[in-house]
Amino acid sequence: MGFSDATQFWNERFDKAEFIFGKEPNEYLVEQTKQYLKSGNKVLCIADGEGRNGVWLAKQGMQVVGFDVSDIALTKAKKFAQDNQVSIDYSLCDSDGFSWGANSYDAVIGIFIQFADPAMRARIFQQTYEALKPGGIFILQGYTPKQLVYKTGGPSLIEHLYTEDMIRDLAKDFQILDLGCYEKELSEGARHTGMSALLGLVAQK
Repeated sequence: MGFSDATQFWNERFDKAEFIFGKEPNEYLVEQTKQYLKSGNKVLCIADGEGRNGVWLAKQGMQVVGFDVSDIALTKAKKFAQDNQVSIDYSLCDSDGFSWGANSYDAVIGIFIQFADPAMRARIFQQTYEALKPGGIFILQGYTPKQLVYKTGGPSLIEHLYTEDMIRDLAKDFQILDLGCYEKELSEGARHTGMSALLGLVAQK
């Protein structure tokens, strides 16, 4: 899917008054941030959508940069940031169009970025590794193949879902601090609600 197709696809999803993934930050992100990140960190949010994660991180005193392919989502995110009296540096682009920079971030966040096919996923891991400062942290949350049984969110394409072995292989340049699959009830807006098959990763450069 090219950039304009992706923009159209996500704009159609985000073009409604409510926040489709809710306004609360992702639980795994909150837990790991408390353990590994601190106020003042410079953090990049991949495909931050309507801003629920970026805004929460900014409210913790972090300097947040984010991008997304949906201009409709980013309009909502900017307004959400304003309402919460924080500022986020957002760009309208996809992961290939974003200028990641080298050794630029204390943390990179990827929460349900499973629009990425295997080739894009490999590029994102590489881009993330290069963009992190030495010692920087990558926090990733996604669905595992068992999610196809639950159907409570996420892609229906098996090749977009995560297994532990796949993520371990993709993160081979990193030091893995936390990696595990688990099942949990999620309540993140209309799009992610109910019992879910999840994978969490925290990796350090």
